Amino acid sequence: MADRRVNFIVAGVQKAGTTALYDYLSDNPRIALSRVKEVHFFDDETVDWAAPDYGTYHAQFEWERQAIRGEATPIYLYWPRSLERIAAYNPAIQLIVMLRDPVERAWSHWRMETSRGVETHPFSWCIRQGRRRLFDAEPWGVHREFSYVERGFYGEQVERLFRLLPREQVLLLQAEDLRREPGPTLDAVGEFLGAPPQGAVEHRNVHVGQEVGAELPDDDVAYLRDIYAEDMARLARLTGISFW
Repeated sequence: MADRRVNFIVAGVQKAGTTALYDYLSDNPRIALSRVKEVHFFDDETVDWAAPDYGTYHAQFEWERQAIRGEATPIYLYWPRSLERIAAYNPAIQLIVMLRDPVERAWSHWRMETSRGVETHPFSWCIRQGRRRLFDAEPWGVHREFSYVERGFYGEQVERLFRLLPREQVLLLQAEDLRREPGPTLDAVGEFLGAPPQGAVEHRNVHVGQEVGAELPDDDVAYLRDIYAEDMARLARLTGISFW
């Protein structure tokens, strides 16, 4: 049907509880989620974005019943043109963005890629000299795996999002709130989406893969906080959210 549109997307950020949120939302009978968690449609550079065919995207959803349909692909907030493509697809779409301390997020991201065998360099090198690898990437300046630092510039990314969609169509959440006390966070999501409350929620831990690594070095924490300082101030001005 020509009027089919997905209603909401969890658009970010990686390593900030999006898998847990997807898992929790799957329990709500009013919500119909995509067949796979990360659809990776709006970051697909093989699509003809001058005249996109949404058929493959819609095939990820069931359309036989009335429901609030959504998916969760956390790279969308970061990947160039993804947000623009989403806004063009459905100007009324609702976006949920999960945020996490960007330093902790970078560390968790590196641990994941190391455990997968994708990353072979130490964290300290990756967040310093390793950022040069993005200059050789395609598209230039972004990378799906090695973007440990770049994905954490939330202020810049959220500001771009607010230029594309009205703020009332965006819900910003913090990963720590979902982890510690999921009930209020899920109530906020339900109210935002117009879905009935899920009732009592059993706390669960949801992880994808195994992460390896010791403790986050203090000098790397200080280095990254310095890099993020200006952007974190921008995020605070835009949203009131601050991580330190």
